[in-house]
Amino acid sequence: MTEKFDFNDILIKPATNSEISSRKNINPYHNGFLPLITAPMDTVVNLDNKDLFTSLKINLCLPRGEEFLCGFVSYSLDEILNMYLNDKLDPKGYYLIDIANGHMEILVTAVRNIKIKYPKLTLMVGNIANPNTYVLLSEAGADYVRVGIGNGGGCSTTVHTGIGFPMASLIKECYDLSCTLDKPAKIVADGGMQNYSDIIKALALGADYVMVGSLFNKAIESCGDNYLWGKIKVSQKIAEFAYKNKIPVYKKFRGMSTKEVQKKWGKQVLTTSEGVVRVRKVEYTLAQWVENFEAYLRSAMSYTDSPNLQKFIGGVETIQITNNAYNRFKK
Repeated sequence: MTEKFDFNDILIKPATNSEISSRKNINPYHNGFLPLITAPMDTVVNLDNKDLFTSLKINLCLPRGEEFLCGFVSYSLDEILNMYLNDKLDPKGYYLIDIANGHMEILVTAVRNIKIKYPKLTLMVGNIANPNTYVLLSEAGADYVRVGIGNGGGCSTTVHTGIGFPMASLIKECYDLSCTLDKPAKIVADGGMQNYSDIIKALALGADYVMVGSLFNKAIESCGDNYLWGKIKVSQKIAEFAYKNKIPVYKKFRGMSTKEVQKKWGKQVLTTSEGVVRVRKVEYTLAQWVENFEAYLRSAMSYTDSPNLQKFIGGVETIQITNNAYNRFKK
């Protein structure tokens, strides 16, 4: 059995010689947007704050029930199949089949049938935690595949079931397999990003995009319920005023498989939760976080002689390190 690794186990190795003399010459965008996608979580993004995300060049993926003709919209597998059978899918739409277990044969079959009927429809599916499943979904016609199970701040699948795959190894193995495919799906690393470097390492290992939930939730503009001092619920307007005046503000954060969310979706029979509900302190504005992220990404690309994402993603060298090495720079 080959030992797998995660983000704390690796570093990105600088190029021997970088021809980049200024970070201003670097292009950290895919088609004008950063390689980031909002996690479809109802404590992160909704119709009220979606324009802020897009203005900051972040790709949208809206939670179930948030309908809008911009970015990806999320549906359960049953909902997508019903729309497919009743000819209600937009032939040029962007859809996420939001499913916890993306390894099911019924999903592979659904992707294949949908893409045959709607070849110009853009389809994101997942989540998966097996590199071979990434291949199956790519060959079925998926345009994007979300990889990662149990790593997210709102997900407790791995801790309860033992199912999972270390995210860094999962991204790397999916990327290596993607290089052997005629039409590989875009790799979307989803869950468990604890800081800027985790996201940048995910891209270096081969993720085309990184889906972010927890880190965006800690921005004052996220759509989680607001609490002063973690106790008194207030409106978004009051929360923003309080934060500006240095009064501690806290946000609700919850996984999308929690019983709270199941009730919101109108489920009559609630299943055992594989998610968590927390209240967490607001740490920044979304603009501040994005400004920092772009600066750090440009810096990493400069070190690795990568003028664009096409060269950086999967094209730079990473090295595995010991825990002692990690503790040397951990601050």
